[in-house]
Amino acid sequence: MGKIRVLIVDDSALIRKVLKEILSSDPEIEVVGTANDPLIARDKIKLLSPDVITLDVEMPKMDGITFLKNIMRLRPMPVVMISTLTDAGAAVTLQALELGAVDYVAKPKMDVNVAIEAYSEEIISKVKMASQVSRDVLARKYEIASNQAKTNQQATAHAISELHSDKALFNTTDKIIAIGSSTGGTEAVKEVLLGLPPNVAGIVVAQHIPITFSGPFAQRLNDTTSLTVTQAKNGDLIMPGRVYIAPGDKHLVVKKSGAKYYCKLEDGPEVNRHKPSVEVLFNSVAACAGPNAMGIMLTGMGADGAKGMLEMKQQGAITVVQDEKTSVVWGMPGAAVKLGAVDEIVPLNKVAEKIMDYCRKQK
Repeated sequence: MGKIRVLIVDDSALIRKVLKEILSSDPEIEVVGTANDPLIARDKIKLLSPDVITLDVEMPKMDGITFLKNIMRLRPMPVVMISTLTDAGAAVTLQALELGAVDYVAKPKMDVNVAIEAYSEEIISKVKMASQVSRDVLARKYEIASNQAKTNQQATAHAISELHSDKALFNTTDKIIAIGSSTGGTEAVKEVLLGLPPNVAGIVVAQHIPITFSGPFAQRLNDTTSLTVTQAKNGDLIMPGRVYIAPGDKHLVVKKSGAKYYCKLEDGPEVNRHKPSVEVLFNSVAACAGPNAMGIMLTGMGADGAKGMLEMKQQGAITVVQDEKTSVVWGMPGAAVKLGAVDEIVPLNKVAEKIMDYCRKQK
């Protein structure tokens, strides 16, 4: 198998130099070209046929989002966004992920040595992962994003009809749903939540995301779904119709007090190199909710949460994972399957239906 061919698109000569040094240090990657604006990049894509593009958001002549739309419309390919870890950067990056970008990394520090030391492992691993993503999955993501208004409208109408038909069955604080996700997860979580009514059992989510992104991510979900979505806070009671997103720098743990579940945030060490960790969330749900819980594993790189999902299953919880065909990366779901931790494997568009089936079941 040949090297992974990468095209770097960034208006900063220093950032292009840093990224080229980082990526070229890996023997499996070849930087085939660089471009300082999207118009040059467009010609180089045709000429060089890269496997992966790294793309800056803010560039002259055409912004990164507009260029990304053009790529996904005309020639879907894996794109890793180079993002600033700011509120504005979060909003644009989440939009890029919606349009089909595979993942993002922070913009390297201007000090070259610091950049190489701090970012090389993450950038290299994400570029390698992106090179394996199916272009069919990327094309599907862009198609969904292009029809988002219509899709959201249909999902909301469906959720409202479920609200009226299942009012008595859904309004319960006894059940809890835990969702874990990573690469590709911001859009996968949104698609699942769009299919749920505003009185579904309380939902807790551990998505691998930096702290500057987790708040905007929760707000984006709150604005586009029929549920109340917030970034989890210490002591939040887990109530029907509410979704609690783990902050990007804390572990989210579920505890029980009497008949009620509540959120606890912990600032411990990373688990499986992540904080928040799906493993931590799933283990806590297994311990306090047991058979009253449902565990969902969506798309994601690595194996975080697989052992926690097995613990949930052993404690009597229902466990479901997204299938390989619809996952951007089938690392975390696949790891759970290998452990024998999974009751069902379903495509992304069937996950909400499985949650509804679970909520309808009487004890």
